[in-house]
Amino acid sequence: MHKAIEYIRQHAQVLRDEHVPSDECGVLTERARQVLDKSGGMRLLQARSHGGFESAPADFFAWVREAARYNPSAGWIAGVVGVHPWEIALVDPKLQDEIYGANPDTWVASPYAPQGRAVREGDGFRFSGRWQYSTGTDHCDWVVLGGIVVDKSGDRTGRPDFRHFFLPRGTYEIVEDSWHVMGLSGTGSKDVRVDGAFVPEYRTVGHAAISEGECAHRRAGTPLYHLPFGCIFSAAIAAATLGMATGAIEHYREYLQGRVSASGVVGKTDPYQQQALAEVESDLAAGIVHIDLTIAQWLDQLRNAPDAEPISKTQRLEFRRDQVRAVQRVLFGIDKLFSRAGSAAVWSTRPLERYWRDIRTAGTHICDMADVVYRAWADHEFQTGAEHFLMH
Repeated sequence: MHKAIEYIRQHAQVLRDEHVPSDECGVLTERARQVLDKSGGMRLLQARSHGGFESAPADFFAWVREAARYNPSAGWIAGVVGVHPWEIALVDPKLQDEIYGANPDTWVASPYAPQGRAVREGDGFRFSGRWQYSTGTDHCDWVVLGGIVVDKSGDRTGRPDFRHFFLPRGTYEIVEDSWHVMGLSGTGSKDVRVDGAFVPEYRTVGHAAISEGECAHRRAGTPLYHLPFGCIFSAAIAAATLGMATGAIEHYREYLQGRVSASGVVGKTDPYQQQALAEVESDLAAGIVHIDLTIAQWLDQLRNAPDAEPISKTQRLEFRRDQVRAVQRVLFGIDKLFSRAGSAAVWSTRPLERYWRDIRTAGTHICDMADVVYRAWADHEFQTGAEHFLMH
């Protein structure tokens, strides 16, 4: 077990204690942030050249799940912010030095949605826009934002030039009072706004270049950075979601020990509750193994055939199909579990209700939603020629 995971387990009670306070103030508390930071987990996917561990993705996913198990908002931040060092290992070395040179524990926020518009100017771009869902942004010193290059009139020319733009704190604004949600309130996923900031070209990278492995040459011989970006990012989101499910199940088990229904049925001997618990625990275990094993097999494939083709589109789409299915089974399993809990599940003073809201909020992320992925997989499988947006 990696020491980052051990640290989270040793400080589990701190994360539990900070669940409600984080939700109430709409941002991860400093005590909870320090647990994530001091664990070193944010550096699991970070390049060794810049203070990271270059660990196996399975270590990272386990760290994310463990944080989410005790504090869903902390786990969500661990997954989203913690996956960014993987991409940063592939950008311009000058940018890597700027982000991590002074502090290898620097946190970088996002989001990637192409809400920004960039106009070429000199050796860079004049960049503006507003983005929602900048997870953990109050604790981050940089942000990576999605944007599209346009001409001076604001029109696109030719094929969209979709890029990721990296900006240091002070060149963007965190929009206060912009995060009001039913779950994961403690993530502080506020809006960010950029108004005409200048972004040098080297602080950008093409979305397609990252997604299709065109930057992997910067880490030749390191299979970790030859994995597909969309699958690593989606697996991080899934890890956080599955970690929350682990925590919810643990609270349900504790509740079940003492529950006696109005008709006198003892909860732990109720066959309906037993069935629901068995199903969701089995689906959760299967989902974790499936995701971790697939990524591990890809690493072996890349190690054993370094000159071979990168992970194929077929493999990527199959992974996304299986990943979202694993998450959906657990989400519906949690719903069934909570329906068996009776009215006890709706009390806001009990953790069951809070965990359910957090999990269901996590399930709205595009990486956890199935419809688009299923159709993209089927279109590719049967070569229908239809194209749909999908992070792959």
